Amino acid sequence: MKAFLILTAITAIAWLAFSPSGKTAAPSDLEGLKAEVDRLKGIVPDQSHAMKDVAYHYSNLWFAGEAENWPLAEFYFNESRSHLRWAVRIIPVRKTPDGQELRLEDLLTGFENGALKELGDAVKSQDLEKFRTGYQQMLGSCYACHVAAGKPYLRLKIPDRPEVPIIDFSPQL
Repeated sequence: MKAFLILTAITAIAWLAFSPSGKTAAPSDLEGLKAEVDRLKGIVPDQSHAMKDVAYHYSNLWFAGEAENWPLAEFYFNESRSHLRWAVRIIPVRKTPDGQELRLEDLLTGFENGALKELGDAVKSQDLEKFRTGYQQMLGSCYACHVAAGKPYLRLKIPDRPEVPIIDFSPQL
C-alpha cells in the first residue's frame, strides 16, 4: 500500500513536471507535490500495524489447527503469509542496532521456502503432528528475525487463548 501511494505520487510529480507542451512545472507545484508525498507517507500504516495483523492471524491459526478445522487453518495460514508480505513491503530493509542493513525480503523468502512452507504443507495434508511441529518451527524463525532486527524482547510462544472469543474454531460437521 505504501509503495503504491509513493509510486502514484511519483507518477503525479512526473506528469505535472512535464506538461504536454514540454514546459516544466513551476517550482511551487513541485514543492506542493513533494509536501503531498510526505503527507501520504505519514498516514500509511507502519510495520508494527502489519505485524499486529500477523499476530492476530497466526494466533488464530494455532486454534484452528488444534481443532483440526483445516479450511479455517488454511485461511489463517494464508492471511498470516499475506500480512508478513505486507510488513516487508512497508519496510523491506531495516537497520540493525549496529547500523547493518537487514534485508527483510531475503528473510521472508527463506521463511517461505523453509518453515512457512512446511507449516503450509502440514495444513494442506491435515496432519496435526506436523502442524504442531511446523507451528513451533515458524515461531522460532520469527523470533530469529526479531533477534536479527535487534528486538530480542519480542519473544513468541504458543498462544493460550484465541485473539477474539467470537470465532468458532470447531470443524464443520
